[in-house]
Amino acid sequence: MVDRVMKDDDEWRQLLTSEQYQVAREKGTEAPFSGKYHDFQGRGTYRCVCCGQDLFSADAKYDSGTGWPSFWAPVSEDHVETVLDTDYGMVRAEVRCPRCGAHLGHIFDDGPPPTGRRYCMNSTALHFVGEGNK
Repeated sequence: MVDRVMKDDDEWRQLLTSEQYQVAREKGTEAPFSGKYHDFQGRGTYRCVCCGQDLFSADAKYDSGTGWPSFWAPVSEDHVETVLDTDYGMVRAEVRCPRCGAHLGHIFDDGPPPTGRRYCMNSTALHFVGEGNK
């Protein structure tokens, strides 16, 4: 069972930068190759910028060439959720944080083994915690 984090828009606006709010709360997307984690190589865990939920291990990160941080699997299947996204005339799966509902990015079926999945995330929606840090 996921321990939900509930805040109203004013609380989210106070907690997040305007860019974080636009991406995580309003389903925005950062420009490719602009995010701080697209080519970042640190060892540790990527967490939700809104609630701190562990999302992806650096061990599952790979260079997809798309300009966004990409992962072949989350730390656990119940640490992300997917929702049908038909915005802009496209049909794709949006990836959200199950604790707070933050928009993280999208998932595609063109990733590497062993899963064949590409979790294409926005750096702005992530917070990196290096190994040995909490």
